[in-house]
Amino acid sequence: MEARRLLKNKLKARERLFAGWVSFSHPSITETFARVNFDFIAIDMEHSTISVEQAQRIIAASQSAGVPCLPRPVSHSNDWIKPLLESGADGMLIQMVNNAEEVKTLIDHIKYPLVGNRSYGVNRAHAYGFDFDEYVTRWNDDSIFLLQIESKEAINNINHLLAFDEVDGVMVGPYDLSGSLGVPGQLNHPLVLEASQKVIDACKRFGKSCGTQVTDPDHANVKDLFDRGYTYAILGSDLFALWKWSERMQSLIPDFRDAKIKESTV
Repeated sequence: MEARRLLKNKLKARERLFAGWVSFSHPSITETFARVNFDFIAIDMEHSTISVEQAQRIIAASQSAGVPCLPRPVSHSNDWIKPLLESGADGMLIQMVNNAEEVKTLIDHIKYPLVGNRSYGVNRAHAYGFDFDEYVTRWNDDSIFLLQIESKEAINNINHLLAFDEVDGVMVGPYDLSGSLGVPGQLNHPLVLEASQKVIDACKRFGKSCGTQVTDPDHANVKDLFDRGYTYAILGSDLFALWKWSERMQSLIPDFRDAKIKESTV
């Protein structure tokens, strides 16, 4: 709970933060990422096959190293959000949030009364009952709600989305945003950069944390991200790391596969 509260305060202060991104279900990956000194680890359930049960193991692995964990569920449905919160998630990163009505519904799912309408139960989140009172007392203040800006509609509604006190920050999703703007995959297209900058500037006005993901992080592109005004960076992912390694191996193997093996002579 202390790590969650610390992250909440850092987000509120718009401190510079770094996060890991997990797409594979085995908790050993999360345990490895947790040694990197990330401020939080996000679980991508939207574009993976990670189940709620597997997510609970990832959450536990992250928290055992003192790193808060935020799942990104596959939809806005409480059928996904409720069991992830009961599993002990420190908050939610919600994809494709477009308007104020969606934010209100999500707050209902995430926060307890009187702020929201989350139902009360006993599960891992409450240490199976041992920490129930402290958990439910602190949850509305300490829990984290990040929403993703991934569409033209969200860009147009950005001021309405950020007006909620319960929203701690946003993550710009450049891939879906580029598609919504008619330039799919062109992450550095002027339309995408201009739209992203609108979000960055709005977050500064509202005092909200603002981040995005760098697929292949290096010193130059991370510096550029912060120079543009982002306050946190998601540094690649387990999938991207494996992809980049596989590309290097794909380039390396042909150099040797057809080369004539030199016989050593004695």
